[in-house]
Amino acid sequence: MKKQVVAVYAAGLIQGLCLVTFPAASAIFTNPHDFHLSSTGYGSLFIPQAVISIGASFFSARLARRWGIKWVFLLGVIANLAAMVFLATSRLVMGRSFAYEILLFATASLGLGFGLMVPALNTLAALLFPKKVDTAVLILNALLGLGTALAPLLIALFVSFSIWWGLPLLLAVALVGLFAFSYIVSFEQGKEEKGGAVALIPSRFWLFAAFALIYGMLETVNGNWAIVFMKSKMHANIAIASLALTLFWTMVTVGRIFFALIAHWISEQFIFRVLPFVIACAFAISALLPAKNEFLGVYVFALAGLGCSALLPLTISFADKALPSIASSVASLVIAFYLLGYGIAAFGTGVLLDFAHLKLSAIFGFSSIIALGAWGLSFIITFRGEKKI
Repeated sequence: MKKQVVAVYAAGLIQGLCLVTFPAASAIFTNPHDFHLSSTGYGSLFIPQAVISIGASFFSARLARRWGIKWVFLLGVIANLAAMVFLATSRLVMGRSFAYEILLFATASLGLGFGLMVPALNTLAALLFPKKVDTAVLILNALLGLGTALAPLLIALFVSFSIWWGLPLLLAVALVGLFAFSYIVSFEQGKEEKGGAVALIPSRFWLFAAFALIYGMLETVNGNWAIVFMKSKMHANIAIASLALTLFWTMVTVGRIFFALIAHWISEQFIFRVLPFVIACAFAISALLPAKNEFLGVYVFALAGLGCSALLPLTISFADKALPSIASSVASLVIAFYLLGYGIAAFGTGVLLDFAHLKLSAIFGFSSIIALGAWGLSFIITFRGEKKI
């Protein structure tokens, strides 16, 4: 069992690093001396990632029943490997007409890898520790969050040596090692419900789906546009902009651990109700920040990370308890809607910047209103507690 635990939790860390490598490199993508992408071009990079992630997440449980969860996991590793190879080699074609297509192949591969691996990892963590499912899933998501926090720091480090492509290359090597190690590990798969997941979805699931979609939008406006916000409004250099993104993901991770530790004294339902309001406050403050106060901007992104921290794991956990008839598919379905929100925010923000000529501060201000909607929805979801359906 020790090898299975190492494989699953190491994969969570690596997946987090892979996921944020693209937004962490946003300054490279939008730099006139590098890829020189517009806001729409940068946002469009994440369309194939979101679309393919949604499809992969939606069908991952069905694929696991047919092929076994181990092979779904390994296929996700291969897809992530392809993404990092495409990203690293894009440096060789920078400035050429097909460079953008290479980046699209990279994000598409990352979408496939994320959509297959994350639901599989959540399921495997639960299977490895059936008596401590909440803790097992929390630790997995904390490690995934640690990876997302490290990516901006590592990108900034490699950029300082003028080799930004070093991080995807390093991750490609790590993924080869992960595949080789996981290939020889035997994973036991729990029993899963028979039949198509879609036909068995209870009506209450759509509350969780709506919350996951909104949360995906809120997280992505912060995670994918933090560096652009810090550079355009706060006039921060790349080091401070990267620090803002790092602290955002760091607080996502720290918050997950912190709220798990205090769950003995404060209910998870209360935490779930408070955090969307914290996000709303962070967005509102961001929208009102005066220019050139870059360190204040860093602190606000840290606050946003705290607000985002436990929401996705709690959404999955609450849905799993409330919807036992589709328990084995809950993680996949919730993540699919989270990714739909990811895609809407990643692409939509770029369109609003380029075509509606809005400023990021205005988009952040509007996002505070959306966060208040999630706040209201959190009360509806938890009002019925953990009632089984």
